[in-house]
Amino acid sequence: MVYGVREPARLGRTRLPDGRLLGWAEWGPAGGSPVLVCPGAGTSRWLGFGGDVVDSAGIRLISVDRPGLGASDPCPGRTLTSWATDIRQLIEERALGTPSVVGFSQGAPFALALAANGLVNAVAVVSGSDELAHPRFAHSLSPQVRDLVDAVAADPGTAEESFAEFGSADALWELIIMTSPEADRAVYTDPDFQHAFRRALDEAFSQGPAGYARDTVLAMGRWPFDPADITVPVDLWYGQQDTSPVHSPDLGESLTLIIPKATRHLLADAAGALLWTHAEAILRTLTTRSDP
Repeated sequence: MVYGVREPARLGRTRLPDGRLLGWAEWGPAGGSPVLVCPGAGTSRWLGFGGDVVDSAGIRLISVDRPGLGASDPCPGRTLTSWATDIRQLIEERALGTPSVVGFSQGAPFALALAANGLVNAVAVVSGSDELAHPRFAHSLSPQVRDLVDAVAADPGTAEESFAEFGSADALWELIIMTSPEADRAVYTDPDFQHAFRRALDEAFSQGPAGYARDTVLAMGRWPFDPADITVPVDLWYGQQDTSPVHSPDLGESLTLIIPKATRHLLADAAGALLWTHAEAILRTLTTRSDP
């Protein structure tokens, strides 16, 4: 099985006003409804999803490498706010209008930052990392994740250096496999899917670990926006079998109560890989949210 993973229909890089380039990959019709993708930790634009859905659904799926990963130039000291500025400029340069966005795993806070800055018309958070540093999770994080959150709060620079020392395509692959339930390992170790996943990891780390390390600091810290201020529809998709310690500790329950127009989908038969096992439901639901 390939779980909807296809070669990109189009690849490119867009120059921002400060001269940096953002790398992207696209699937689906060039004139389709634009849907941005914020990939998971340490993966690049190459790893799409829903390749068997986007054409019939009329979706132009656009996965964007964050600065310092894959084909996007680095931006030391970047923040979730500066990420929103980058995407605002990308949207203008590529005439994307008001797209919707999907944030997978560690990509979730980056997707929600776009919503908080008024850049998108709907959001799908899929197996998303929550605001782990928020006091509502003070007593529900695993000891290992609590240590990471505390390290970022105490000294972000030192924590970022530590994440860079750990970060590599091989190390992240081993961590994902080690912390995944059997339902997810069956997806990730499928030969075709594993090839695509490993290629995306290798490309993401092609510039070294700095991009991954910065992403992780941002994901483990407090968000510079209040989710309660997000006014667009947000679908929160979680699999009840998800065992990742860095996704939402309550599988999106409290975040659903905070975001005014949030809808939670908790799927009993799914785990963390539902971006690929349930792509059609995710994309078609997102399309209904973003319809005028």
